[in-house]
Amino acid sequence: MNLSSLKPAVGATKTEKRTGRGPGSGLGGTSTRGHKGAKARSGYKSKKGFEGGQMPMQRRLPKFGFKNINRVEYKAINLSTLQQLADEKNLSKIGLEELRDAGFISKSQIVKILAKGELKAKIDVVAHAFSKTAQKAIEAVGGTATKL
Repeated sequence: MNLSSLKPAVGATKTEKRTGRGPGSGLGGTSTRGHKGAKARSGYKSKKGFEGGQMPMQRRLPKFGFKNINRVEYKAINLSTLQQLADEKNLSKIGLEELRDAGFISKSQIVKILAKGELKAKIDVVAHAFSKTAQKAIEAVGGTATKL
């Protein structure tokens, strides 16, 4: 076996349909476009979403809901995650840099600490927001919760 003997699998390649190349090709005359009408003309292009005059999908369906432009998208970090990070890296203070280095958040994300899980170590936590129960849990073990 060598490179010159390689061929594509049977049925893997098809010859291109060469329309408009005379009557002998079998695809001359109207060139597979049928007779008359907009689709037979050169430069034909249908509108996006056009369904042949039928009421298009975007007009048949009702409109609902809205997007709040003032929404603040927080990245949620749980107490169990903080405890795990403190155990692994032997930390007493966890801020945005430590969370970034561990891969929990990206550079532009806003962090909110939530109370899921259990916190055993005394940790000083710095974040943009805290849930009330998370703040109580951090202060119960002797840590501090600092808002940015």
